[in-house]
Amino acid sequence: MESTTQQFCCMMIPNLVNPHSSPWAVLPAGIHSASLQEVERAFASNAKRRRLFVGLRQACKALRYAGCTKLFLDGSFVTAKPIPGDFDICWDPSGVDPNRLDPVFLDFDDKRRNQKLKYGGEFFPFTWQAEPGKTFLAYFQNDRFTGQPKGILSVDLTCEPLE
Repeated sequence: MESTTQQFCCMMIPNLVNPHSSPWAVLPAGIHSASLQEVERAFASNAKRRRLFVGLRQACKALRYAGCTKLFLDGSFVTAKPIPGDFDICWDPSGVDPNRLDPVFLDFDDKRRNQKLKYGGEFFPFTWQAEPGKTFLAYFQNDRFTGQPKGILSVDLTCEPLE
């Protein structure tokens, strides 16, 4: 009898909170693991959010194709803002094959216009500096309105059925 191993990736997105009077509720401080299915269920709740989720999913496929195994999701998409502008992703560059990476992920011209046109969001390698002394991974964990800590989502692309 042949033995098989099945890998399960179980997560749960926490409820949004607003302890610091931001314009809308945000994820509680910390990095919270989530599957794309959970992200869709929690945040793709209207036509604009569904369009953004389609772009997010396509970006995940493209990043995984290049060898990316993990990304972190931020932006108004993962808040209670009724009509979010976009999503923001910082992705793990370790193991990424630059020959397979969609060049738009490294196109930062015109406020990342081409990234937003193609996928609906903005993308940054998580090790890059967002501001002096702060990587994008750290930068994403602060509320831009209050300066207070807030949460982001972590998506393990090795667990995602993106075919």
